[in-house]
Amino acid sequence: MADNRRIPGGAVVLVKDMTMDATFASDIAVVNPARLVIRAFVYVLDPTPAQAEMLRSHCGAQRYAYNWALDQVKANLAQRTAEKSYDIPDSELTPPVSWSAYSLRKQWNTVKDTVAVNRETGVPWWPENSKESYSSGIANCATALSNWSDARSGKRQGAMGFPRFKRMHAVLSCRFTTGAFGLVTGGGDRRHVQLPRIGVVRTAESTRKLARKTAAGTARIRSATVSFRRGRWQVSFSVE
Repeated sequence: MADNRRIPGGAVVLVKDMTMDATFASDIAVVNPARLVIRAFVYVLDPTPAQAEMLRSHCGAQRYAYNWALDQVKANLAQRTAEKSYDIPDSELTPPVSWSAYSLRKQWNTVKDTVAVNRETGVPWWPENSKESYSSGIANCATALSNWSDARSGKRQGAMGFPRFKRMHAVLSCRFTTGAFGLVTGGGDRRHVQLPRIGVVRTAESTRKLARKTAAGTARIRSATVSFRRGRWQVSFSVE
């Protein structure tokens, strides 16, 4: 059974029912006003213990970057509010922090060697993960802030609270938009995928359906999102 759901902008998401009793490869089609079809192919992963630890580390890095970005914005807003309470002229207030993903990433790159470090050794730990894990976390925060601002100004329908920090019990997730990711198809392989820094990971089912489409040139993988749900690691490829 398919469940049609409306999303902002008039697009329709077609969600197909999936069973978790067996491994699966599902697809979700999103049609935008320009008739570009975006489909998500989801595969359950079968990582080694070492790869599972790396997946967890990347997801934790994304959460860390999200919280770091949100903390910068909240601290800046609090500082400016405090200054205004003392009747400090607007021209003399602490400059506002840009909420754009580009600006926040630029700031992150200037401080990551001092904030993303082992507290005991002082050695930076951020190089252990793909830079995409941090970029995606910051981008997610920028989007959440933008959505809140739009809802507050009336540009976006519905009420929306100010973004909250992500807790450790939140769903583990990390998105990749650059780097080495996709299907492994050499020698007719249909049971492995490639992820940045993590390497080649075995899948619990065949990737043949997507492999045929990419080989025929009728599909292009745009991004990959790994997540841990219901006790299983999975990867979702966004395909156009």
